[in-house]
Amino acid sequence: MSRPRIVIVGAGFAGYRTAKELSRKARGKADITLLNPTDYFLYLPLLPQVAAGVLEPRRVTVSLSDTLPRVRLVLGEADGIDMDARTVHCTGPEGERGSLPYDRLVLAVGSVNKLLPIPGVAEYAHGFRGLPEALYLRDHVTRQVELAAAADDRAGCEARCTFVVVGAGYTGTEVAAHGQRCTDAQVRAHPLPGGVRPRWILLDIADRVLPELDEHLSTTADRTLRERGVEVRMGTSVKEATPDGVLLTDGEFVATRTLVWCVGVRPDPLVESTGQPVERGRLLVDPCLQLPGRPEVFACGDAAAVPDLDNPGGFTPMTAQHAWRHGKTVAHNIAASFGDGERQPYRHRDLGFVVDLGGAKGAANPLHIPLSGVAAGAVARGYHLVAMPGNRVRVAADWLLNAVLPRQAVQLGLVRSWSVPLESDSPEPARVPGQPGAREEVEARSRNQPGRAPAKNQPGGEPAKNQPGGEPAKKQPGRLPAETQGGGEPRPSHGPGTGPVQHTDADSSEGDS
Repeated sequence: MSRPRIVIVGAGFAGYRTAKELSRKARGKADITLLNPTDYFLYLPLLPQVAAGVLEPRRVTVSLSDTLPRVRLVLGEADGIDMDARTVHCTGPEGERGSLPYDRLVLAVGSVNKLLPIPGVAEYAHGFRGLPEALYLRDHVTRQVELAAAADDRAGCEARCTFVVVGAGYTGTEVAAHGQRCTDAQVRAHPLPGGVRPRWILLDIADRVLPELDEHLSTTADRTLRERGVEVRMGTSVKEATPDGVLLTDGEFVATRTLVWCVGVRPDPLVESTGQPVERGRLLVDPCLQLPGRPEVFACGDAAAVPDLDNPGGFTPMTAQHAWRHGKTVAHNIAASFGDGERQPYRHRDLGFVVDLGGAKGAANPLHIPLSGVAAGAVARGYHLVAMPGNRVRVAADWLLNAVLPRQAVQLGLVRSWSVPLESDSPEPARVPGQPGAREEVEARSRNQPGRAPAKNQPGGEPAKNQPGGEPAKKQPGRLPAETQGGGEPRPSHGPGTGPVQHTDADSSEGDS
């Protein structure tokens, strides 16, 4: 009898945890295939520290091949699912197409940027969901400060040193907190003409920072930001973006060259292309995370509307902490579907949240004990070290070096603006000159073929949370092996608990800890 074939689509928090648990449970008795556009798992909660120069990019990535034994990695993206034929159609990073047959399918495709119909935003704003975007922002901010130092007029200098972040959810708050410390350090070392200081503005139409968290965390974050000089403007957003600045909803025009979009997310469009019932763009699943009428298909993370058994009628929020726990439940229930144990519904317990505000500051409520300042900062970083599935020593070493040495404010020029458009349907890999437009071709086909994924960032799906002011996304990122093309059977590979505190990512979904 042939070994069961399990295909996992997406290596975000949910997909990675599912693959890791299944690898341990199966012990080589099943063919486990992981389809993902990059060869790493991205620990999204620490991405703001990459943009601020606190952590090096590879510190927040974990190799899929090295950490997932007995899991075969296929680089590519799913562009259609034939549930009757039990086949996933996919496209590799160089445009090659193939298919992956399955006996069990896990949809953990995560989410994409939620765009609002605001003039100029798609053209002049940049998102914050993947490494390329973080690297671009790091270079861009450094460049603006350096250009400001050489500006001939004060107005030009001030515009280049003004940074606008839209969305005061988890990601936007941390981007503003770490960004302000980064630019202040640069200006202290190299003062700007006329005494100009960097100006960071955090916008959200919600009535407070971190609106999805409790009052203590919100108040602590708000106070810390304001003490550092960040302009926190609640009840305000962007009405129009232009090359020279942004027009706010209160009528003020802010001259700036930097607009960071941390507003909200919606499930990957692949979800709706399946033709299965959805709830606000998320696949409806039962408490055991299986699709009704399709017991061989599981969905988790941002892709799934999972019933919240502690809140009848509600669904678990799109956070990384839930996604991580979803993955463990899915792995257990897949094993049970093959006779190993009994199915179990997904349940969770809220043990608190952490927010790293840069330096020694933070906001946290582990086990619902409110903390702020240095204590909260220590708890936040300690939690991240525990929650990360790898690179703990390297991350801790970077934190130590950052505490005792000045930051290196240099432009590497690795990612250009056009490589990370806000409307990108796949933010994990940056666009490269001469690279085939594989996804564009797929989307063109989808307009004429049922069951194919529609173009992303179209109307519909999960609305932005409270905003402008919500939650970014997750999912992880590159060559489709020849053996997957033409529908051939995939070959097995012989390569490879949530912590006590929740880390909500109103900008990630599976990007929470």
